[in-house]
Order: sequence, then C-alpha cells, then structure tokens
Amino acid sequence: MDHKRSQRGGVQVIPRPNSWRLGNPSPWSALTEKKIEIKHIVKALSERSPSGIRGRTPTGEERDAAVLVGIYDDNDPHLILTRRSPNLTSHRHEVSFPGGRVEDEDIDLWTTACRESNEEIGIRTDELSPLGRLDPIVTVGSKSLIHPFVTILPERPDLELNHSEVEKILYVSLRELLLDEVWREEEWQLPNGWVSITFFELEGDTVWGATALMIRQLLTLSLGVSDDLGRFPKEEFQDEREI
Repeated sequence: MDHKRSQRGGVQVIPRPNSWRLGNPSPWSALTEKKIEIKHIVKALSERSPSGIRGRTPTGEERDAAVLVGIYDDNDPHLILTRRSPNLTSHRHEVSFPGGRVEDEDIDLWTTACRESNEEIGIRTDELSPLGRLDPIVTVGSKSLIHPFVTILPERPDLELNHSEVEKILYVSLRELLLDEVWREEEWQLPNGWVSITFFELEGDTVWGATALMIRQLLTLSLGVSDDLGRFPKEEFQDEREI
C-alpha cells in the first residue's frame, strides 16, 4: 500500500461495486508546473456559461439545485467545502460545496446558491457576485441537476456552521488538490457500462462523486487542460432561469 495514500481519506461510505478497477492519472499529471493562481481562475471562468451537462444523461425529471464554489486567496487559492452532518438521513459525512435545491421564493439559481450557503455556513452573500459557472451535473441518488457558481471572495470569511446540516467546514488549497497522492480515478462497472469516478483523498476526508467532478473541472479549466469526462454537449439544453 502507498504510505502517503494510506494516510489520506475519510469515513465517507463509498458504494463501490464488486467490479471496479483503477482509472487514469489526473488530466494535469503530464504538466511540468502545476500551479494555479487567482488570476488563472478569473481568466478561465470569467462570465463562463455551461457548455454541457456532466454526470449522467438528464431525463428531464431532475430537480434543480445550486451550489456556491467560493474561492479565496491565502498564499494559494482555497475552496470552502462542507462535511455533511452525521445526523442527516442521507449522504452522512460526505463532502460537498454549500448549496441546495431551488425553492419557490428563489428568483434565480444564483439566489438559490447564496440562500442555501448562508443557511448552511452563515456566509454573507450580499456583496458577492458570480464569476462564472461550471457545467451542471446530474446526480443519480438525489435526482438533482446541480448548477455550480464560482465566486471569488476578498478574504477567508468568518463563518458559522449550521450543526443540523454541517459537521465541519473544510478550507482546502488548490495546491493540495493538485498533488499526485490526492488524486484517484476508479472505473466502476454499472448496469449501463463502465463509468469513471473521480476522488480527491484529503487528510481526513474523501471527496468524490459530483463534488469531485466539479473540482476536477475547476482545476482543468484553470490549468488550461482539456478534459471532457462525462460531458454531454449543450445542444438543446437551456436554463429556464436567467442570472
């Protein structure tokens, strides 16, 4: 067993099927310099709109949800993630971006991301604005179409977690996410064929699934690396809401 990898990962339950195998190295593994600065993120994401849907082919029955991909600089860009409360009925201990499903009072998806993030971690969103958007992701378990909004924070914010929903707030540097020992891809044999699953093994936590796919796209866009894993072309996909 790799010693560095053995010290990483968390208690998250991974529903790994009986038939699986290790996947590919990270899309940035061949780069001689793996460094991302805020200016790279701004250049890559400024006013970006979705170019397709990732995850699974949408059925049209998914409920819209939105998450806030908040980034601040502390000698290196950092992401704000949450570990879900163990008291929840589903997805206990899983790591995700703050956010949730659209409610009737939300005027648009950005409003949803801000409202849910404020409820979960107490972040003040009145002075925030969306930098750009990552591709929406279809999730199977929750039957959601998740819309990620990237925003740049002026500094690390003072946060107050909602203990009924969040167990812990994670501040994760992009430098750590780019480490070889943090990356893992697996290929799972599911009823519809082999599917690639992305993992980031942090100290004490495993990020996987939709959240890992969002982080993967954020990193590849910021590094200028091509990666179309699980992407279905936009074609007739259109948001019903304007931001």
